Amino acid sequence: MKIWPIYKKELRLYFTSPVAYVLLAAFLLIAGWFFYTIFAYFTRASMQVAMNPQMARDLNVTESVLRPLFSNISVILLLLMPMVTMRLFAEERRSGTIELLLTYPVRDGAVLMAKYLAALTLYGVMIGATLVYPLLMIVFRARPEWGPLGTGYLGLLLMGGMFLAIGVFASSLTENQIVAAVVAFSIELMFWIIGWPADFVGGWGGTVLTHLSILEHTDTFTKGVLDTKDIIYFVDFIALGLLLTLRSLESRRWSG
Repeated sequence: MKIWPIYKKELRLYFTSPVAYVLLAAFLLIAGWFFYTIFAYFTRASMQVAMNPQMARDLNVTESVLRPLFSNISVILLLLMPMVTMRLFAEERRSGTIELLLTYPVRDGAVLMAKYLAALTLYGVMIGATLVYPLLMIVFRARPEWGPLGTGYLGLLLMGGMFLAIGVFASSLTENQIVAAVVAFSIELMFWIIGWPADFVGGWGGTVLTHLSILEHTDTFTKGVLDTKDIIYFVDFIALGLLLTLRSLESRRWSG
């Protein structure tokens, strides 16, 4: 499959337009503000611990800094990821170039994977830039635990991959980028809040809602725990999103 040429083209489109830089700037600005406020609170609490050692048992870098930081970054991703994927197929449909693209001697799966991997690369750059936060924590002698730090970033990568797969599918359904972003955000938000009424529903229905909830499967990562059911949850959603996108492209090829 000729993925590489299409991948390079998509990545070049990201970084030769303001899209990548605006998203990076917005993401790092908001994430940086969250980190500053969380870490500043932790620093003040650490100074109080120096005067009152009995408080030390309630002060932990993982619980006080890493978990709130990863949770806040997850909210940012919920808002920004639809903007990363909204143009991938919607713009091709609007300009009419998708018909030309689908007539190339290249499989639909190659086109899909190239576009998805380009979006995933941009997302990797966004997440990679946040590694400066743990470095700052080390500089200021607040040493993070490596286990929760590693699993926390793995959770962010899996969640981002899921959001991108949903976004790519939404982009394949319409030629309007705004509509694609709204559809992607709506689907992601639905799985974000779907577990909220689980306790009220109860029984097997509550169990199903809890299992479908994104929040249910991200919490363990921030605790430093790797559970196969959480990994499978995100991998399944990524595969489902890409499969639905592939079917959407194939239906357009046949209708064309």
